[in-house]
Amino acid sequence: MVSELAVVITNEVVNDEYRHLVARCSKQAATAAPGQFFQLLCPQPPGETPFLRRPMSLYGVDPVKQQVEFLYKVTGAGTRGLDMLQSGDRVDIMGPLGVGFTLNPAWTNIVAVGRGAGLATLAPLAKAAKENGAHVTALLSARSPDLLVSAELFQRQGMTVISITDSEATSGPANVERIIRGLIGEGRCDAFITCGSSRLTRVQQRLAKEFAIPGQVALEQQMACGIGLCYCCVRDFNIDGEIVSRRVCWDGPVFDLREALV
Repeated sequence: MVSELAVVITNEVVNDEYRHLVARCSKQAATAAPGQFFQLLCPQPPGETPFLRRPMSLYGVDPVKQQVEFLYKVTGAGTRGLDMLQSGDRVDIMGPLGVGFTLNPAWTNIVAVGRGAGLATLAPLAKAAKENGAHVTALLSARSPDLLVSAELFQRQGMTVISITDSEATSGPANVERIIRGLIGEGRCDAFITCGSSRLTRVQQRLAKEFAIPGQVALEQQMACGIGLCYCCVRDFNIDGEIVSRRVCWDGPVFDLREALV
């Protein structure tokens, strides 16, 4: 982990809600793995004073160019501050933090389900899976087609993309379950990877149990310190029938799909 001033390369508008930030960083920061995150110290917008750092999932990393990428949604004072950053500005980043995804070489067909900003977490994982020789079917969910981010990124990596949006009445749990059951029946699902929706996570948990399919979930959680000291991000998990409390920032944010209580 490092704490440093990264140099903003680009900070571009993706759509009405999301922004894509690319920053030049140190070699150590550029070792970040899929599923890990950074704590960003946000600039202060006029009249606002964001105090705590904001946790941001890794959206992309390039060790050769020494770059990290973040996809963020403008929702409050902190992210409004990030939205002010321009090329050449410096942003204080701390990371990489947390436990990322673990890809089993036996997984040849991975189903990745993401909604909203959860798609940011799955993007680098999908790229790593392809490099590991696995095929990824990505179910990308959003309220409307114009908010569906990362679809082109997944397609460029040669993945099968299934878009499910609320405006088309397709993103409900029943339809997602129907799609996934079809993939399982076709032998196209060795493992689940998910982030961004408790309802869709529960669907995958149920199917994982029914068909004995392994999986991992990246949990989204409010955090303060990001290094396990403040216990702000504690959640409960079911470990072999015993309820155990774990810190999302320190023990995760990636956990066994079957153990997470969502």
